[in-house]
Amino acid sequence: MADTTQGRGRPARPLGDYLKTPWAAIALVLLAVAVLDPGQLLPTVEFALRALGRTLPYIAVAVLLLAYLKATGAEVMVSRAFEGRETRMIVAAALIGGLAPFCSCQVIPFIAGLLALGAPLSAVMAFWLASPLIDPPTLLITAGALGWPFAIGKALAAVGLGLFGGFVTRALMRGGAFANPLKAYQRKGCGCGPKLDGTPHWRFWTEAPRRAQFRAEFGQNALFLIKWLTLAYVLEALLVHYVPADLIAGVVGGTGILPIATAALVGMPAYLNSYVAPPLLSGLIEQGMSPGAAMAFMVAGAVSSIPAMAAVWALVQPRVFALYLGLGVTGAILAGVLFQMV
Repeated sequence: MADTTQGRGRPARPLGDYLKTPWAAIALVLLAVAVLDPGQLLPTVEFALRALGRTLPYIAVAVLLLAYLKATGAEVMVSRAFEGRETRMIVAAALIGGLAPFCSCQVIPFIAGLLALGAPLSAVMAFWLASPLIDPPTLLITAGALGWPFAIGKALAAVGLGLFGGFVTRALMRGGAFANPLKAYQRKGCGCGPKLDGTPHWRFWTEAPRRAQFRAEFGQNALFLIKWLTLAYVLEALLVHYVPADLIAGVVGGTGILPIATAALVGMPAYLNSYVAPPLLSGLIEQGMSPGAAMAFMVAGAVSSIPAMAAVWALVQPRVFALYLGLGVTGAILAGVLFQMV
């Protein structure tokens, strides 16, 4: 058996693990620019640093808000959206979906618990569709990269998509569909999932464990946002410099529905997270992409992100998964059309 340790130190990490990090991707991209087009290296770095500097105030507010929500335990309030009449549950789930500070591993046991306790699939679908689209950090990052009108439009699209998906699912369920939506599920995960009871502690600084959690969340989320946004801005610099503007304008420019539908269909398999997408879309808009197409791309990409789809696939039957994707792409096109109109 081969020795997998280096001396008495920690086991060696596979090279592939390092290559999967945003920092490695940034280094490889810049190395490629240095080799293939040396004169563009410095402008690319300067572009990324200037853009990151403009976004830093939004990052600071975002990580402070997210750390506060985590330290206070505010996520326990989300479960209250799934109580009462079904119509009220759908509306509440869509509204609160964008405010829940859940990571992808937390959402799985949370939703599984709600479905197991009898929460209607319609309300769960409303939450599931709205949640990947917007949360406090992505709202601020989107505003920093694309402006507040686009960020507010995305937030409204998240609520609208949740309502659309929730009420369509309710109509299908009344017709006899999705009687048994949940797969057999064994609780696993990261162990940090939210509880479905309890009361938030808004004055978290009075308790040492909550202060420690605040510091940990602040540091982790700040590092997470900075590394992904740095990568995004490096890619945006390359996009603006190397991709012809007339190509972008020809495919996803203009005011018709075809560019919007094209952007939604391209956005579905793109798998860009909500922190990378806004800077890249900013570059695409500068190159001629229409605002409606940008909105459709962002909505479709968020719904089809790997964490969001993994959470749905892990819990529900394939037909519910197909409904989730169908509602996502349809809602993305509608959001793009409406945003283009206004």
